[in-house]
Amino acid sequence: MKLSHLFLAALALPLAACASGKDERDASAEGPPVAGQAAPTEQPGRLARIFGADANEANAGPCPLLGVLYDASRLVEFKGGEERFANVAYTGEMRGVRGLCRYTGSNPIEMSLDIDLAFGKGPAAEEDSRTYRYWVAVTRANMAPIEKQYFDITVNFPRGEDRMAGTDTVRRIVIPRANDTVSGANFEILVGFELTPEQIAFNRAGKRFRVDVGQEPSGQQKK
Repeated sequence: MKLSHLFLAALALPLAACASGKDERDASAEGPPVAGQAAPTEQPGRLARIFGADANEANAGPCPLLGVLYDASRLVEFKGGEERFANVAYTGEMRGVRGLCRYTGSNPIEMSLDIDLAFGKGPAAEEDSRTYRYWVAVTRANMAPIEKQYFDITVNFPRGEDRMAGTDTVRRIVIPRANDTVSGANFEILVGFELTPEQIAFNRAGKRFRVDVGQEPSGQQKK
C-alpha cells in the first residue's frame, strides 16, 4: 500500500465476522524448546514486538492525542427517507481508540492504533454482510487534517445475530518530525466513519434509536 510522505504506512486488519482484531498472519509458530537450548524466560512486551528491540528507551516526548470525532462516531443507515426504527438497515459505532507510540532523537513518530467498534443489523437489512468504511486522520493540534486515510471492514452477521463487536488494528502510522524539538503533543489522531451529510446531521442532532421505545405493554393504551 503506497501512501503519502506524511502518513507513510498504515495497515488495517479486517475483523473476521468482527469477533476479533487479531491477525492470524502475525501469529508466531512457537514449539517446544530445542534440546540443549534454554527456553526464554520472558516474552517481549507489546512495545518491543511492534517497535523493535530498542523500545525500552524512553520516548522523546508524549504521544499524539487520540480521539473519536463525535460527528462521525456513529452510523445509522436507513432504507427509505423516513427516520423510523423499521427503516434501519445497518448501524455502526466507534466505542473508543487506544494507541502506542514510539520516537527517539529526531526519528519520526511511529504509532499503532486499536479501534473498538460495534455493528448492528436492523429490520430493513437485506443482506447478512455489510462493508463499513472508516478513516484515520493526522492533524496538527486544533487544526485541519494534514493527512487522511480510509479503511474498509466487512462484517458478516451469523444467522440469528444482529449485533457484532470487535477491535480493528492499524498497525503502523508514521509521522515525520522536522527536528528533535517537535514532540507528539503537536499532533492529534482522530478516527471516524465515512458518512453522508445526512448521517452527519443525524449525529449532530444527537438522535439515537432504542428497540421498543414508545411501545406500550400488551392490553394497555397510551393516555
